[in-house]
Amino acid sequence: MKKILLLTTGGTIASVSGENGLTPGMTDEEIVSYLWGENHRYTVESKALMGIDSTNMQPECWVCIAEAVYENYDDFDGFVITHGTDTMGYTSAALSYMLQNIAKPVVITGSQVPITCENTDARKNIGDAARFACEDIGGVFIVFDSKVIIGTRAVKVRTRSFHAFESINHPYVAFFEGGEIRYNKPISQVRNKEMKLEVSLCPDIFLLKLHPGIKPELFDFLKCHYKGVIIEGFGLGGIPTQGRSLVHKINELIQAGVAVVMTTQCLEEGEDRTLYEVGREAAGELIISSKDMNTEAIVPKLMWVLGKAHDLREVKRMMETPIAEDTTTY
Repeated sequence: MKKILLLTTGGTIASVSGENGLTPGMTDEEIVSYLWGENHRYTVESKALMGIDSTNMQPECWVCIAEAVYENYDDFDGFVITHGTDTMGYTSAALSYMLQNIAKPVVITGSQVPITCENTDARKNIGDAARFACEDIGGVFIVFDSKVIIGTRAVKVRTRSFHAFESINHPYVAFFEGGEIRYNKPISQVRNKEMKLEVSLCPDIFLLKLHPGIKPELFDFLKCHYKGVIIEGFGLGGIPTQGRSLVHKINELIQAGVAVVMTTQCLEEGEDRTLYEVGREAAGELIISSKDMNTEAIVPKLMWVLGKAHDLREVKRMMETPIAEDTTTY
């Protein structure tokens, strides 16, 4: 029989009605009780790590979760983490980088409706997550609405619907059908490697979404206060080159030692700055290409890389190296 550790962090799944609206208030024992009495193949122990709305999730919280998995790694066959949906994609990607060579399943889930409500999706999600945590595979995954998404590819695209998450630029790992798991793609297995905890993060990064009319002077502030800047350009990653051109200011960032990652505001198909002139103008050799990574993965990956490297060439190499299937190798 498999042995699962349930780690709770708060979120809607654990929320109760408060004076100012829903707020996390359930204990880990109360949440795990919804897994008792079912015909399953596992035993569950639980531990409360925090009780927060995931809007308040911070990089330090990612470290706390990663350390809890690492410290209990030898004693359990799999892990389930209950989490709010709003920043779940960031957390799943962050854990994918911090838990290197993991050979057991770490499964993150939550809900759109609290677990105590009659019409909740929480009981199905947590049951599916525990079932998937029994699989003989390694990696970080999100289980939600009968779907399994690899941790670096999950994006919340709906605010209320039960099918809140999509797997962006990557096939779903698996589906739950009639209580059974149907795999959609093979999972790369980690064998004979020591699991490593790498939690050194640099949170001094800025995510900038471009819009028509954005002032170039903004980059003067970024240059002085951040070590990394992620720029969500237009289309394939284009930036303004006329009028309020940003080319010179982006070059100044790099010259000041700031890591610059170019990505796109579009969810699907990724960036490619080589196709259009407005992209090539900013295609300096030290600009980091995100290819088809999603923003939820780029943010924690840049924090993780800057926590390990300072030379911009090394930062670029590490960022552009696929980890946990976060980008497609063309």
